[in-house]
Amino acid sequence: MATHMSRCRTWCRLQRFGIAAYRKYSTGGRYPNLSLSTPLPGIPKPVFASVDGQEKYETKITTLENGLRVASQNKFGQFCTVGILINSGSRHEAKYPSGIGHFLEKLAFSSTAQYGSKDEILLTLEKHGGICDCQTSRDTTMYAVSAEVKGLDTVVNLLSDAVLQPRLLDEEVEMIRMAVRFELEDLNMRPDPEPLLTEMIHAAAYRGNTVGLPRFCPAENVDKIDKAVLHSYLRNYYCPERMVLAGVGIEHEQLVDCARKYLLDVKPVWGASSATDVDLSVAQYTGGIVKMEKDMSDVSLGPTPIPELTHIMIGLESCSFLEEDFIPFAVLNMMMGGGGSFSAGGPGKGMFTRLYLNVLNRHHWMYNATSYHHSYEDSGLLCIHASADPRQVREMVEIITREFIQMGGSAGEMELERAKTQLKSMLMMNLESRPVIFEDVGRQVLSTGKRKLPHELCDLISSVTASDIKRVTTKMLRSKPAVAALGDLTELPTYEHIQAALSSKDGRLPRIYRLFR
Repeated sequence: MATHMSRCRTWCRLQRFGIAAYRKYSTGGRYPNLSLSTPLPGIPKPVFASVDGQEKYETKITTLENGLRVASQNKFGQFCTVGILINSGSRHEAKYPSGIGHFLEKLAFSSTAQYGSKDEILLTLEKHGGICDCQTSRDTTMYAVSAEVKGLDTVVNLLSDAVLQPRLLDEEVEMIRMAVRFELEDLNMRPDPEPLLTEMIHAAAYRGNTVGLPRFCPAENVDKIDKAVLHSYLRNYYCPERMVLAGVGIEHEQLVDCARKYLLDVKPVWGASSATDVDLSVAQYTGGIVKMEKDMSDVSLGPTPIPELTHIMIGLESCSFLEEDFIPFAVLNMMMGGGGSFSAGGPGKGMFTRLYLNVLNRHHWMYNATSYHHSYEDSGLLCIHASADPRQVREMVEIITREFIQMGGSAGEMELERAKTQLKSMLMMNLESRPVIFEDVGRQVLSTGKRKLPHELCDLISSVTASDIKRVTTKMLRSKPAVAALGDLTELPTYEHIQAALSSKDGRLPRIYRLFR
């Protein structure tokens, strides 16, 4: 009891002292006219960050004597993302068996001159908390590593070895053949048809040339690709002037020093690289149709199976990412938006985009309606993917063609502002991620030799007007359509009817009259 009373007395004293102190200082008894800007006695002077109006962390670019470009952007943090981007992809395989890029992606970070196996590479990276990855697209191959900044020297050495000194052992190539065969089987069996449809729409739009060449290795080419074929391809395309060493989260001078040390005078395992037989073909947009009749009734079995659907993708030629019209097309794509019928969320999820308001909200039987924009250095493709029951394919195609025609109408002010704000928001949110900044820096420097900073892109987006949208749409609607169709295609309209609908004023398909239904 006595202990409790003493605690209470102590607490009361503290309270009285606190109140007295508050009264003393608040009335200016000790520090007269005290303000927040007045330094307190006995406390070190603070050092404030200065703002000079310039981007402190703007992208720095250096070109080495052998033509290799080194690009970096500093970013606060103890981890960095560094990688090598190469101007090489499936579009460059015109003189080779299609599928080389697919093989190289799978073979990346396997045994090299310095490392006996992939496990050795992973163990080396683990010491620096690192991970590695390789991705190939239609026009770019990217080898990337994320690790601690302290391990930069090891990382650049490893990247140089993985890109320029791969062993490509027979047993590794054989293992990759098995992996590629499995991936091709999986591609045809998976419930999500997106990768297959994207492949088909490119084949239809650019028949037999550049970005229309298959990104995945065709089954008949799996056994044709061996070490000799890979070396022949690498000799032409893996040369310094077609490469960019990009880094985010590191000092530029440090990255340049590492590049000089490990990438300047290195002789590749396939001999001297020289871009003498490089395919410089320009993408030729042809338009056309690619159909794949397929039973989709058993794609997803189980207690709640996905219903049988037919998937249609219709595309028209847009523009290259080097053209000024690229930004208006990006805004148009955002304005169309769309998604699946089970997508949840508010305005930020695109629920106010045209394909939601005009298609999914009005036609309950539509399972999906999504807009996509693929853009390359010499062409582009804006397409809409839609899914529905096989019996309603004709009606679905007409809805999509009408949406294409309505793009040419005048865009509402609120609709346009929402699309522009959403595009800027998506751009800035994506650029919060270090690997995304790395890819953005690498791809821009690889294709243009410089990088547009985010605030420049936001200014370009803000300057897009309704007349810009109308102008690019009018130009797009003059091109022949590219069509990809997957599933039960009994009710699919002919290509000529789809083309006629996209040439009409209202986007309606020509009427067909049947004596018997």
